[in-house]
Amino acid sequence: MQTPDPSRIRTALADATFRAYREAAVRLPVDVLKVIGNAARAETNPVARGEFSNILQNIRAAGELGVPMCQDTGVPVIYLTIPPDVPLTQDLYDAVADGVRRATKEVPLRPNVVDPLTRHNSGDNTGEGMPAIHVKPGEQFTVTVLPKGAGAENMSRIAMLLPSQVDQIEKFVVETMYLAGSRPCPPVIIGVGIGGTFDGAAALAKEALLEPVDEMTAYEEELLAAVNRLGIGPMGLGGDFTALAVKVKTAGCHTASLPVAVNIQCWANRHATVEVKR
Repeated sequence: MQTPDPSRIRTALADATFRAYREAAVRLPVDVLKVIGNAARAETNPVARGEFSNILQNIRAAGELGVPMCQDTGVPVIYLTIPPDVPLTQDLYDAVADGVRRATKEVPLRPNVVDPLTRHNSGDNTGEGMPAIHVKPGEQFTVTVLPKGAGAENMSRIAMLLPSQVDQIEKFVVETMYLAGSRPCPPVIIGVGIGGTFDGAAALAKEALLEPVDEMTAYEEELLAAVNRLGIGPMGLGGDFTALAVKVKTAGCHTASLPVAVNIQCWANRHATVEVKR
């Protein structure tokens, strides 16, 4: 097997990261567009229908003009799938950061990443621990960008329930959205992580946002219906659709614990995957 050229890989990954971030910032995935359209047609509240009209106009304008659909272009959450012939080295992390810097300048993206204590802004959406990069093995070399804006991310929560409290999961999900109210720019998409560990449940909840939202299990539909009974509606002005979809990911957990995390995303569930050509 021929050893890949590290410099070529770095250049290709940086370029793929840039292209994925640009696509995620400007255009929504087809499944997300589908659930927004379905909800807009089904909404019965006149004010909410007006908000859906604004959302759809916003989406069209972003695509036509090639500009970000929201002024909060988020912080960079990146998922890499690495094939067996690509070594996992610091160069890969540096390449992703290169792509994020380029996207910040050229898309452009708002520089959102700051030091948590001094609040010093790096100016290019990189810094200690940023971009947040998650790596897994795969057959193809791909990069997925999931920008996370603060309005939705700030409303996310985690609970360490007891094993006897499985029936409390729905209550926790609904309570999280009730406390969030209008702040995450509903109608939202909700990722739920169940199981694993404290940090693992949060990771599952965020990864759930990458799953197709135009199909849900019976359990996910049940959670969605419970959230929508809140009546918060688009932008918090009331309506049938407080959430567009709920996606759940699970993992095995300790016999004595039941971690549950809820990661909220606004209607603009932005993400894009690009294959790294090398």
